[in-house]
Amino acid sequence: METLKTVMQGVALQLGMARIYSLSMCMSLRYEPTDPYVVRAAFFADTDQPVEWVLGRDLLADGLRGSAGCGDIRIWPAVGRADQAMYIVLGPPAGTALLEVPMQDVRTFLENTEALVPRGAEFGHIDWDLELANLFAKG
Repeated sequence: METLKTVMQGVALQLGMARIYSLSMCMSLRYEPTDPYVVRAAFFADTDQPVEWVLGRDLLADGLRGSAGCGDIRIWPAVGRADQAMYIVLGPPAGTALLEVPMQDVRTFLENTEALVPRGAEFGHIDWDLELANLFAKG
C-alpha cells in the first residue's frame, strides 16, 4: 500500500466565553490517510497538554455549507459574515465550547486532504489487516 503524507494546519480561532468576551487560541488540524474518515483537532489553551477531538471529515466539510452534526459536535457557517467564519460547538463531557473558526483555513485544509484521499475513496485507504489485528487484540 502506498504511503501518503499527513496533512496538518494550524488555525487561529476565538473561543466564545460570553456574549461580549472571547479568548484567542490555536487549533491544529491533522489528517492521516491511514484513518481517512476523521480529522483530529487539537486545541491549545493554558494547559500542558492540548485537548483533542476527533471530527468526521465529512462533518467538517458539510459544516462549510450549512448546519451539520448533532449531539456533542455541531458545525455551521456564521450567518452574515460573508463566508468568513464558521462555528463549531463541542459539547459534553467537559462542558460546551463555542469556537469561531476562519472558514478559509478549514476549506484549504479540506482541499489538501481531498488531494490525498478524495471524498468517497476513503474505503480503499484503510489497512484492513491492521484493523483486524487491533480488533482481535482488544477481544
